[in-house]
Amino acid sequence: MSASEIKMSSVIPILRIFDEGKAKEFYLRFLPFTLDWEHRFEANLPLYMQISFQDCILHLSEHHGDCCPGSAIRIQVDNIEELHRTMISREYPFARPGIETTPWDTLELCVIDPFGNRILFYQEISPDEER
Repeated sequence: MSASEIKMSSVIPILRIFDEGKAKEFYLRFLPFTLDWEHRFEANLPLYMQISFQDCILHLSEHHGDCCPGSAIRIQVDNIEELHRTMISREYPFARPGIETTPWDTLELCVIDPFGNRILFYQEISPDEER
């Protein structure tokens, strides 16, 4: 098989969580994600769930072997200002992120979830856009 015969799809990051309620408050009420599905092998065992917003899919896991807390992911967005307005309007008491213009020509909005995972939303600045 040659490399031209291989097709890869987008990556689905797995982020470690420790508290279902805090995770849902952050990802489903503060951020614009929706819950797709949840799985537990049985009652009182760790939760594994999928959330999404449009084409962006994340997996959140309470299983200690799936991933490490304190991870960082970058998510490209098309309208970072609208995302920012949406987040601020939800009045999440633990975060009031701002938008930063970087030297590498992106606008970036960084939030840290209750478990130390850093989610960095970014939008590339086109050469004809003003900073």
